[in-house]
Amino acid sequence: MKALSGEIGFSLELEGFADSLYNGQLPEMWAKINPATDKLLGSWMIWFGRRYAQYEKWIQEGEPKVVWLSGLHVPETYIAALVQTACRDKGWPLDKSTLYTKVTPYRRADQIKEKLDQGCYIEGLFLEGAGWDDARGTLKKQDPKITVEELPILQIIPIEASKLKLSSTVSTPVYVTQGRRNAMGVGFLFDANLRTREHSSHWILQGCALVLNVDV
Repeated sequence: MKALSGEIGFSLELEGFADSLYNGQLPEMWAKINPATDKLLGSWMIWFGRRYAQYEKWIQEGEPKVVWLSGLHVPETYIAALVQTACRDKGWPLDKSTLYTKVTPYRRADQIKEKLDQGCYIEGLFLEGAGWDDARGTLKKQDPKITVEELPILQIIPIEASKLKLSSTVSTPVYVTQGRRNAMGVGFLFDANLRTREHSSHWILQGCALVLNVDV
């Protein structure tokens, strides 16, 4: 406002900031200190408010029963901490432990009654390249004109790697944004195990993946 009224100089940084606000885009100076997102300014403000509310509730009431993973600034550290905590409690060697996932039948956080002792429930994952069959609990072909849909609440379960035996599942990468990852691998979080009635190669060719936040 001071720059617009002529009280201070209008720098390139301020000009870019003003242009972003006018065009409804996230200003670069905000994006630099913000978790990766491709959202426009309007949807980003809603997202920011929800992130703040989750942190505030976490401080006041403790770790939530269901974590909105998209609202964490560095979600990969939270996932890593789940495995580390389980290893400490169970006496497992960290380098021989991993995690697997299971899609629950629940779509709302209030349907979860208790927090898990090990692992966690997470919400807010969006499925690309496939749909989800609630009745069968498996991947399905996308419905017409639906390019992305929200996955039901996902359970993350730490386990010793030697005891992990999966069948009829496809390893599905989880990314921060729909831009997926760059050449350095930045943007990738972990692999989720999703049940399938088709061979896993079918979904790999479809480009099936999960993302934390979509561009709208």
